[in-house]
Amino acid sequence: MNGVRLWTVVAGAHACTLLALLLFAAAQGVPSPAPLAWPGAAGMPLAWLFNALAWVGPGLVVALALWRLRARMPGAGLGGGIALRLGLLAALAFAGQGVWPLDPTALDGGASRLHAAAWMLWLLAFGAGAVLSGVAVPAVRWPALPICAACLLSPLLLGPIVGPRVVLGAWWAWTLLLVVRLPDIDKTGSQS
Repeated sequence: MNGVRLWTVVAGAHACTLLALLLFAAAQGVPSPAPLAWPGAAGMPLAWLFNALAWVGPGLVVALALWRLRARMPGAGLGGGIALRLGLLAALAFAGQGVWPLDPTALDGGASRLHAAAWMLWLLAFGAGAVLSGVAVPAVRWPALPICAACLLSPLLLGPIVGPRVVLGAWWAWTLLLVVRLPDIDKTGSQS
């Protein structure tokens, strides 16, 4: 990623997820109340491709971008460093959702449990990272805290269909916020 701005790489990863979600749902005739991961469920046509384009590839790209950002940000402080590590963990869990796809014959067992565990790890690491970045890093404070609220409250308040879609949008906003705003912090921790 030398010479390439991290925000363009992260935006591209998010665009890949969005396009995969839209194209595969349309091509497969997935109903709108279905889970976001449904096009990648076991037995769906080209499920492996959907999982690679929607979850695994974008998750690994965002993980690499956040890892690179952390390596370049010694001035982010302890809280900012932990927030970036939580973001890295969340990105790896995001990728894990494609490694362990849903099993439509056993939504409460087998591979579906692993998929749900990856989703929950992604949600919790992302939420904790957003809170910590909002508290510890003044450069991202204002946007990070509302993003965190959307992440943690929308599954509870909006239900299992709309909630995850809001969380996904909050994830895109938070990761872009980090890669856009944090590079402006110099080695002393102050914003330049």
